[in-house]
Amino acid sequence: MFTLGINAAFHDSAAALLKDGQIIAAAEEERFTHIKHGKRPIPFSAYEMPYHAIDYCLKTADIHINDVDHFAYSFDPDLLKESGFISNGAAIYHSWDELFLTYIEQAALQVQDGYPHHLQKRFIGAKDIQEKWHYVEHHIAHAASAYYPSPFQKAAVMIMDGRGEKISTSYYLGEGNEMKRLGTVHMPHSLGMLYEKITTYLGFLHSSDEYKVMALASYGQPLYTNNFMSAIHLSTDGTYTTNNFNPEDWWGPQRKREEPFTQLHFDIAHSLQKALEKSVVHLANWLYEETQTENLCLAGGIALNCVLNSVIKEQSPFKNVWVQPAAGDAGTALGAALWVDVRLNSDEQSDKSTNEMVHAYWGPSYSDEEVEAFLQWTKVPYRKLDNVAKDTARILAQNKIIGWYQGRMEFGPRALGSRSILASPIEASMQTRLNDIKDREDFRPVAPVVLEEDAHDWFENASFSPFMLFVYPVKEDKADKIPAVRHVDGTARIQTINRQQHALYYDLLSEFKGFTGVPVLVNTSFNTRGEPVVCTPRDAIECFWTSPFDALVINSFLLEK
Repeated sequence: MFTLGINAAFHDSAAALLKDGQIIAAAEEERFTHIKHGKRPIPFSAYEMPYHAIDYCLKTADIHINDVDHFAYSFDPDLLKESGFISNGAAIYHSWDELFLTYIEQAALQVQDGYPHHLQKRFIGAKDIQEKWHYVEHHIAHAASAYYPSPFQKAAVMIMDGRGEKISTSYYLGEGNEMKRLGTVHMPHSLGMLYEKITTYLGFLHSSDEYKVMALASYGQPLYTNNFMSAIHLSTDGTYTTNNFNPEDWWGPQRKREEPFTQLHFDIAHSLQKALEKSVVHLANWLYEETQTENLCLAGGIALNCVLNSVIKEQSPFKNVWVQPAAGDAGTALGAALWVDVRLNSDEQSDKSTNEMVHAYWGPSYSDEEVEAFLQWTKVPYRKLDNVAKDTARILAQNKIIGWYQGRMEFGPRALGSRSILASPIEASMQTRLNDIKDREDFRPVAPVVLEEDAHDWFENASFSPFMLFVYPVKEDKADKIPAVRHVDGTARIQTINRQQHALYYDLLSEFKGFTGVPVLVNTSFNTRGEPVVCTPRDAIECFWTSPFDALVINSFLLEK
């Protein structure tokens, strides 16, 4: 049985495919269209389906869309009708409400008839899609994406994002195949929307650049935490309310996008982060008391805040915290598919679905034959490597920067060693070099990947962390050995890697350790500013030849400038 999950209502459009309950493919639309986040989260974009991501999923299974048994869409329009869909006391979409609803209610027909011409092979002749269509509540899809792929048979689940149909925060207890809802926070009250508001005030793009605010926070002081806490009212039952306020009343005019940052901006970002941490730990404490389980699963856009995740792990009673690597809306495509599949097969399964995600490599890959044929067609100079891991490690040990393109693309926003730019962490200047290459803001840190067995020797209390969703302090005796990945606050957002997850990537780290004694590399996403992570060999080669890094290792082939 094939179950296809689709996310398209807001942003991070994506598709995921299950075969007999097992994940076989998942990808975001942005990787195919080069449009960041697939589209903006506005009401009149709800008709845009992730056709390319769907096509990729169908291609992986070698099926036509008529072979899909069930479609799971991660938004329920009936709930939207009930809620009135309001935020901060006013309708978000005003006169667009009906159009937004119409697009979602016609989503099945959009998939059936709206596909672009060049994808017609797997779409043309589509029929009876509406009869197979399931709408899944947005937060249920988030929760299913967090719980079912987790390593736990019993766990508390906390979902926090900007908004769903009518709620912004929800809590569950997962046990076996069942998830019981324990509580919700209704719109317009939303910690995610509060974070978005300050993202905009600081001159960034909301629903896109929140991670930049998190990075900016490390440079500030908590001078305005009380301002934010005066707008957040925490209850003792897992609920909260948020006030509608205007940041300009507190701090003056909004920063314009290209204006320099001042200490005021750093302090606002830092205070916002601290208020978020204080609030979420309070909610996590309540959830622990309700569930009395040592395991916690997280999803929703707020779960991409790796600093917050680490605070939850350190300050809440939960012993184990697992975060969906595609915690944003892209992950709801997977969650919706899992939810529908589990519900349909509940009589056949007495235990939790066997979909534990120990890696996130669910996207497209290309064979050596396909890559070399493209290289020959483009007439770019290249050579085949005898030992990819060792030869690449030698280049990195010479302090050169490489594009690294290997295996199946990652699902989720983090590059995890399949579509990465890699470099040595040994010289502090590497962070500046990489930010310059990628045209990123100079305050942005770069992250390390470390051999799993060596992680605890280099980072305080480091543990299994394959998805770059937690930060750990760099050990003092190692700080001067990997200065490029040590953020201004002394921490690093680490990825651990073992050989079972990605053998070639692991071997590369091992070879680099052999050359330098350092089992750590800088790993940042293979893209430039404003562009999604590269997907195809064409994407990788175009990015390489239009960016000032030194080499590209694509499958078994090396391109150098």
